[in-house]
Amino acid sequence: MSEFWLISAPGDKENVQALERMNTVTSKSNLSYNTKFAIPDFKDLGFLVGLLMRGKLDTFLFFFSLQSLIRRMAQSVVEVMEDSKGKAQEHLLANGVDLTSFVTHFEWDMAKYPAKQPLVSVVDTIAKQLAQIEMDLKSRTAAYNTLKTNLENLEKKSMGNLFTRTLSDIVSKEDFVLDSEYLITLLVIVPKSNYSQWQKTYESLSDMVVPRSTKLITEDKEGGLFTVTLFRKVIEDFKTKAKENKFTVREFYYDEKEIKREREEMARLLSDKKQQYQTSCVALKKGSSTFPDHKVKVTPLGNPDRPAAGQTDRERESEGEGEGPLLRWLKVNFSEAFIAWIHVKALRVFVESVLRYGLPVNFQAVLLQPLKKSSTKRLREVLNSVFRHLDEVAATSILDASVEIPGLQLNNQDYFPYVYFHIDLSLLD
Repeated sequence: MSEFWLISAPGDKENVQALERMNTVTSKSNLSYNTKFAIPDFKDLGFLVGLLMRGKLDTFLFFFSLQSLIRRMAQSVVEVMEDSKGKAQEHLLANGVDLTSFVTHFEWDMAKYPAKQPLVSVVDTIAKQLAQIEMDLKSRTAAYNTLKTNLENLEKKSMGNLFTRTLSDIVSKEDFVLDSEYLITLLVIVPKSNYSQWQKTYESLSDMVVPRSTKLITEDKEGGLFTVTLFRKVIEDFKTKAKENKFTVREFYYDEKEIKREREEMARLLSDKKQQYQTSCVALKKGSSTFPDHKVKVTPLGNPDRPAAGQTDRERESEGEGEGPLLRWLKVNFSEAFIAWIHVKALRVFVESVLRYGLPVNFQAVLLQPLKKSSTKRLREVLNSVFRHLDEVAATSILDASVEIPGLQLNNQDYFPYVYFHIDLSLLD
């Protein structure tokens, strides 16, 4: 499962024993895989003064918008890859490792978010970085979507029936009499059932039609596109007679320059769109990442193809020069946003634990990965039983929804005797 429960309990002897009981029960019952989740001991707690309600941390850190940002970036990877959508998950990494490995081996990035700094400074750093990613994502996806729209509009012109589609990719210069003062070549759409009638009658639909000048250029399910050459002065009369016989003259003027321009535009848009995903010639410009280089702290487990520990994002970019600029940008900045998200989770656990358990700071955070969807209810029962002593009222309210928790403005289903936060890595669902 790609679901994780991040919980914390006080770090005193009684609750350490409770955590050990939880590990024993969940392990024997095969309910979850549990690991310690290390969170720094922040010294400057002045920031907590303003956090009288838990929801304020969510608002200040734009937590829900952060989740939305990560999902949008993951979805953008899928959209850019198009025909290779099934491989999108391979590009959603954090510090060069898969998301599950990063979360289960989480280490606080002291270089980027020094624990010695006031909490407000750490929060401000994360907020500014995410705001920059958000702004860059909007501009890059807007440019890509404009490219897609322009290409789709051109592609639509090459679709449809002979009455509506562009003819620039069908006709050629040799199909027309050009640069003649007296003659002109028209294009006529003839229903399939009327092919024989057309061949017998087109020369007599009007005076001054060039004999044997018709030729079938192309056809679709409904009919065919024929040429016919005649004198310019009988164009209107020919159109009228053709209409009476269920033949439709398609308004079209062969302009070699315009046709060449349209073809080149289609080729350019196709090339530009493809290069956003994959290119062998467009290299990522130095400094295009939203953030400076950072070292990978997590050692890849069981996959020799992953980058080695200590490799920078820039080094990984240079290795992937076969990738287009938008895909490379999404990979690098998805990693940054995801890393920030998990750090925000850690911050929320820290703040909630201090608010819940008090000072001095003393708690133990644990990451649980439920092994089966069907066992989550049983896992919750185990946790509520083990940590019931932390909040008898809350524990009772979980079993009886009619019991209200004094002073708490939350749905009882969102509150437990222990600190709890949910992490869902199903970003492409």
